Amino acid sequence: MASSDRNKVVTALKVLVSVALLYFIFTKINLQDVLNVLQRSNPIYILIALFLFILSKVLAAVRLNLYFHQLQVYLTQKSNLKLYLLGMFYNLFLPGGIGGDAYKGYRIKKSFDIETKKVITVLVLDRLSGMLLLFNYACILVFFLESTYFEGLNFLFALAIISSILVFWFLNKRFFLYVLPVFWKSLAYSALVQLAQLLSVLCILKALAVQLQTIAYLFVFLISSIVSVLPVTIGGIGSREVTFLYGAKFLGLDENTSVGISMAFFLITAIVSLTGIFYHFKKPKLEVGATQ
Repeated sequence: MASSDRNKVVTALKVLVSVALLYFIFTKINLQDVLNVLQRSNPIYILIALFLFILSKVLAAVRLNLYFHQLQVYLTQKSNLKLYLLGMFYNLFLPGGIGGDAYKGYRIKKSFDIETKKVITVLVLDRLSGMLLLFNYACILVFFLESTYFEGLNFLFALAIISSILVFWFLNKRFFLYVLPVFWKSLAYSALVQLAQLLSVLCILKALAVQLQTIAYLFVFLISSIVSVLPVTIGGIGSREVTFLYGAKFLGLDENTSVGISMAFFLITAIVSLTGIFYHFKKPKLEVGATQ
């Protein structure tokens, strides 16, 4: 099967899975009830949530540029941010064979004399760094969850935090020595990225007047973010909502509110990602700054 045909099949399957998951969700809950939750939201807190999400993406772009610099690709932060926004747009709106990460890798490879393997590696490590902090924050929130499911397991989650960081560090040292110098710095940026998104979701909770079990909702959000990274749907559509739905059932949360939080976060993501359409029509020039 030709590469283009395979991409079309993969995209069609992702669309099918996303639609199926959304259909499944709205057979379990009342869509109008979810919309009612969203309609009562406080716009001030939504705007703050939007600002915090934008901040998280700026920090994520800076983190990725750390990796590029290790490949001696000294992109300016401005041109790197433009490329990052275009990648977000492609990830969410044009996934058919032009995934955001794939496009960023293509532009870097085309513009600079860099091994394809190294370009792919730094893009994957950038993603893994973010997922590592999602996992670690979720483990930290377990300590504060009021749930009988996790009683007596605090030691295991503390061990999971330490061991996951050490394993990631060892993998970097063993196989990707050329990016090891930015390991701790990239991890610090990942911590800030995910913290900004957690605060963004906290503002969404405030906007929806959710006052109880906020830690549980934040925990479900972190798990849904990990699930949404899996390349089985379009931009995580459907998989995030399903996670919120079953997370609500598991932790005894309001299901309509839970799905409403997921939809509000997706809308914020879509709004920010849509700004990348400008660079789709006017491709960003990859400008190089001073070397480190």
